Amino acid sequence: MGHSSVRGEGAPDQAVGGIPDGAGASGGSVPPPRSGSDGSKGPGHRATPVRRRRRRVLFWVAAVLAFLILAVSAAGYLYYRHLDGNIRSGQRLSGESGVERSEANADGQRPLNILLLGSDSRNKPENLELGGHRKSVGAPPLADVQMLLHVSADRQNASVVSVPRDTRVDIPECTDPKTGEKFKKTKAMINETLGRGGPGCTLATWEKLTNIYIDHWMTIDFSGVVQMADAIGGVEVCVKDNVWDRPLPTAEGGSGLKLKAGKTKVKGEQALQWLRTRHAFSSDLGRAQAQHMYMNSMMRELKGQNAFTDVGRITSLAEAATKALEVSEEIGSVKKLYSLAMQLKNVPTNRITMTTMPTLQDPLDVDRLVVNPTDADKLWTMVRKDVPFDKNGAPQAPEGAQPSAPASGQPASPPASPGQEPSKAPVTAPDKVNVSVVNGTGAGMPLVNGRAGAVAQALVGKGYTAAKAASGLTPEKATVIRHPSADLADEAQAVAAALGVPNTQVQLSAEVSRITVIVGADWREGAAYPRQAPPEAGAVPESAEAINGSDSDACMDVYKPYRW
Repeated sequence: MGHSSVRGEGAPDQAVGGIPDGAGASGGSVPPPRSGSDGSKGPGHRATPVRRRRRRVLFWVAAVLAFLILAVSAAGYLYYRHLDGNIRSGQRLSGESGVERSEANADGQRPLNILLLGSDSRNKPENLELGGHRKSVGAPPLADVQMLLHVSADRQNASVVSVPRDTRVDIPECTDPKTGEKFKKTKAMINETLGRGGPGCTLATWEKLTNIYIDHWMTIDFSGVVQMADAIGGVEVCVKDNVWDRPLPTAEGGSGLKLKAGKTKVKGEQALQWLRTRHAFSSDLGRAQAQHMYMNSMMRELKGQNAFTDVGRITSLAEAATKALEVSEEIGSVKKLYSLAMQLKNVPTNRITMTTMPTLQDPLDVDRLVVNPTDADKLWTMVRKDVPFDKNGAPQAPEGAQPSAPASGQPASPPASPGQEPSKAPVTAPDKVNVSVVNGTGAGMPLVNGRAGAVAQALVGKGYTAAKAASGLTPEKATVIRHPSADLADEAQAVAAALGVPNTQVQLSAEVSRITVIVGADWREGAAYPRQAPPEAGAVPESAEAINGSDSDACMDVYKPYRW
């Protein structure tokens, strides 16, 4: 038999991997394995060199794989901890609003409301480099961008409402959670709230303004905007004319934005300039529109990049986002922020609508705005009742539709009136509950005399024998029921149910000493709160300047002095 070219099969004796291969003498054949009478290998059999080598290779492969798995797991854990370490968080609420969390729907779902804030703080060197004067370093920050993001209970649509920074509103008493400094309630521009107790004061102001419970807040500063824009790779924007937002003899300041007419992909500092531009877009209202176009375009960009499912994209965005954002403490972890992102990823772009709260010129100052009470209330009512701002969803169930009977055969509970919540059984016997009733019908309308007495008598007829009309007047646009402590929340809800008032209009308030019903301008007659059908989907007031997320052709008008 000739020499074999395969080691261990006629090759000279030598070690492979430090283990002798056991081959025979040079030029000889490999001795046959010992075997039993049935041809099986006998008890004295030793593994062949090929099998030993295979086992050795498998051992090292397994060891390397185990090491890699452990290394990747450790690296993943360390990176996760790294991202968690990037996140800054703070107290959710630092002022009194009295607004309570809404009840879950029949499927146990609740809407999600997040307050998005853009700070103009120049207190970081990188922020100062991007704009502003050195004299502003150390000054209290202003929340120049404020938006409420509402995601529906079924997570099928999302609505955004901006409030212009120059809007004068009632700001409640706030306490700065970092310093303990207290700020008295006042009426001032809404952007001042950030310097009067941090984002928690801004959130309290929004809850008082809208009577909507807000779950979380998120803030981002100048440098954060640049980081996020770079991570995304740019966002497409559009102007109808060449624009240059610069100082003019008649107007100081300017963002520095300079673009040619048409569509441009902006990122980094240019993205920040777009979001800050005010003069070239005519006003704060124009700036809000530009910000809405940017956000819609950003969502389209993220979805187009598969950023919600692409691991590489998620990693780069997570790094930028965790460095750029400060959030309320209950979502101050990567896991919770990721969960929020996943709740947004399935909302189609044509079910995302951007709006601005309707305003009017402030009669006391032509450079300021005040709330347009009629149109703004329509918008906030849609948010409170979780009505979509768009018409692109499934048709709404007709009013008065009867629910299907329970499977057990028991009769179904009577349906709640349109826009109302189901009645709540009283926890304490009605005759043991002290209720004060106040006339608030004079809010923006002529006062209707005797309303407090009429509603108090209606409560007495329902067993609330201690209900009494108060002599004071507290104007309120919408009827509200306030209570002084969480211990009385259930009793206040029961009073609301007895009168037919939605439980979203029940508030915790330190300004009352007992359960207090304030009969608003919306309840001018009758002993039962008037039934109100919920607004129709898409019934957004024209003054809210709605822009749908699917509108990729939106383009900004440019104020003539800033064209070039």
